[in-house]
Amino acid sequence: MDLVSENIRTIIPYSPGKPIEELERELGIKGSIKLASNESPLGPSKKAMAAIKVALGNLHRYPDGGGYYLRKALSERHNIEQDHIVLGNGSNEVIEMFVRTFLRQGDEAIMANPSFVVYPMVVQAAYGKNVIIPLKEGRHDLDEMAKRVTDRTRIIFIANPNNPTGTINTETEFCSMMDKIPEKVLVVVDEAYYEYVTSEDYPDTMKYLREGRNIIILRTFSKIYGLAGLRVGYGITKKEFVNEMNKVRQPFNTNSLAQIGALAALSDYGHVEEGKKINEEGKRFLYNEFNSMGIKYLPTEANFIYIETEGNAFDLYERLLKDGVIVRPMGKRNLRVTIGLPVENSRFIESFKKVLKGVS
Repeated sequence: MDLVSENIRTIIPYSPGKPIEELERELGIKGSIKLASNESPLGPSKKAMAAIKVALGNLHRYPDGGGYYLRKALSERHNIEQDHIVLGNGSNEVIEMFVRTFLRQGDEAIMANPSFVVYPMVVQAAYGKNVIIPLKEGRHDLDEMAKRVTDRTRIIFIANPNNPTGTINTETEFCSMMDKIPEKVLVVVDEAYYEYVTSEDYPDTMKYLREGRNIIILRTFSKIYGLAGLRVGYGITKKEFVNEMNKVRQPFNTNSLAQIGALAALSDYGHVEEGKKINEEGKRFLYNEFNSMGIKYLPTEANFIYIETEGNAFDLYERLLKDGVIVRPMGKRNLRVTIGLPVENSRFIESFKKVLKGVS
């Protein structure tokens, strides 16, 4: 289509995980489970739901455009001034705001592969150039990413934990990379799965922000807080960066219910701890099952597991769908499976064993 620029026309649209309702409508089945989109199996906290119900009567009013109370609570949580925080319609929007603000036409953005597919899409849409660095042993190759910095490099994207592998880079690795990055390069650290991490080697990225480094840290309420449907995330960065990003931020970009629900969820420590507990128990169960089945996987610091398949991953995915189990294919040889409730994990393993017999 001549009216559309080539950089937009050639973008492959984001493909979300198939909804349960769509699968059951297509196949005429019931009782399906979804382990495809890394959603919290616990759902939203009761505190968040109660706060949202109270606010329903005010939906005729516009939301607080700046999200004052949510940003205030986040500033207290992270011990940083409120002006360092920008809210987004999910952390996806924060990524887009950051790229629109700082990436100029022809600038380069360095990122890993496989990693979060939104990074290259947003950069391409902004007329930037994607510089793709393959993962090394399932993790970001931070040394190679630092080596690939040129005069045209503007942004480096690091998902930590990485999606879809669930792997992390350590404090030592991250520090070594930051020491090599020139001041003009902006480092985006996507910590969407931050709350699930148990490793003691996980980097303290806030330290670099307090040192005055050019870094933006992304967090979200879509994962452990269970508010994916409300779309609310945030970025933590320099005040002057937030000021510039606010120039491209849409008015009222985070809706009233999202702000109220996120504010209540932030204080529900019990819900978060329960989410961590269920995730660790599910992780151990799935590890044991995969080990007994001879399935290769990457140890994860997130709420999903990246597994290697001997057969065609897309074929396995389709067979699982017919059995009412939704996972996420990641290329021809890999599946990503969200860690669910115990009954969901057991259901997945039962179905996985069944379809493997049909493939082999």
